[in-house]
Order: sequence, then structure tokens, then C-alpha cells
Amino acid sequence: MTLRRAAFLDHVKERGEYDTVEEAERAARVVLALLGAHLVGEVRAQLAARLPEEFALILLNPLQSAEPLPPERFLRATAAWIEGATEHTATWDVSAVLSTVADTAGDDLLGQILLQLPTGYDLLFGRP
Repeated sequence: MTLRRAAFLDHVKERGEYDTVEEAERAARVVLALLGAHLVGEVRAQLAARLPEEFALILLNPLQSAEPLPPERFLRATAAWIEGATEHTATWDVSAVLSTVADTAGDDLLGQILLQLPTGYDLLFGRP
């Protein structure tokens, strides 16, 4: 089932303790664009089908990555793409978005997602 945009952003806003929906949306856009560069094939398509349309399009048209980034580099890349972010705040951003994605994906799809990512991403999704 596809999660509606407002509900998705409300979850991210609550988990990230953002003051505004705009802050949650900014984090979601960056994190999903980076995540999309790491996922391929049917797994990426299945996740996109469960996201609100505008976020699905971001996932399906990702930022380019020459290689899968380990979790630490994923956090640094997130910090680089969010104006004023630090690695500490990027950790917060990534956790808020990816834990919402994990809930949206469900356990079976999340397991497939984690198989495509370097070791350690389970913590970023809040599923150690």
C-alpha cells in the first residue's frame, strides 16, 4: 500500500523532531535521492511503489554514485547535500527518513533492500 505524502512527511517530521514539514521534506528528498543510487532493479521499483509519488520519482531518478557508500560516507554525503548540516545532524536526518522508509517497506522488502546495501545500513534504518 502506498503511503500518502502528508502521512509520510508527518512521520519523518515527528521522528526527526523538525519544526516544519519543509525541513522534513528537505531531509526526505536528499536521503531518498542518495538511497536510490544504491538500489537497483525490482527492489527499487517495489520500494518506489510504496512511497508517495513525488518521493518515488526521486528514488527512481537518484543522485549518481560511482560505488555503494558505506554508512559513514552515506551520512557525510547527506550532510554535504543539506545546507547547514553537519555529520551529527545528518545522522538525525537519515534516521528519521530511513526508519519511515523501513516502516513503509515492511520487513520482507526491507530485507531485500538491506541485501543491496553495504553492511551497517540496518542501523540507519533503525533495524539492527
